Amino acid sequence: MWESLLVPEVPLLQLALRAVMVFVTVVVLIRLSGKRQVGQLGAIEFVIVLLISDAVQNAMNGGDNSLPGGLLTAALLVGMGTLVSLLSFRSDTASRLLEGTPTLLVRNGHVIRSAMDRERLSDNDLKVLLRKHGMHDFPLIDEVILEADGTISVTRKGEEEFHFPEAKE
Repeated sequence: MWESLLVPEVPLLQLALRAVMVFVTVVVLIRLSGKRQVGQLGAIEFVIVLLISDAVQNAMNGGDNSLPGGLLTAALLVGMGTLVSLLSFRSDTASRLLEGTPTLLVRNGHVIRSAMDRERLSDNDLKVLLRKHGMHDFPLIDEVILEADGTISVTRKGEEEFHFPEAKE
């Protein structure tokens, strides 16, 4: 009993490689799927995320159900998440590749159709997002930006963009 719990059935290096490969593949697939925040997932996207987790489980653990195998896989996933975060923080190029870039959807009250199409947003999707920001009148809007994390930022005409003041050392 203890042996099946404590002795990995698959070599730990193989488990590590499997976890890293699955992590990278799932990150790429999610990045290719578009900008949606977890809280904005529709029913279909939520089901896809659930099924992906089930589909990649065996690919990651190779049939190993031992405690060390599970702990190693969990530690590697957390480590990969931390590495991605660190790379994104330190490198603009890595940030663009791993997290994406903001997309301007509306400028001076006019919808930018090519951006809406590229982000697969319908007019109704945009209206819903704007209503959540208390905006109901396009002529009052200066810019609408779909941020890399899937949230939107709305600037009303006459508002100035916020800039962080530089601290003196």
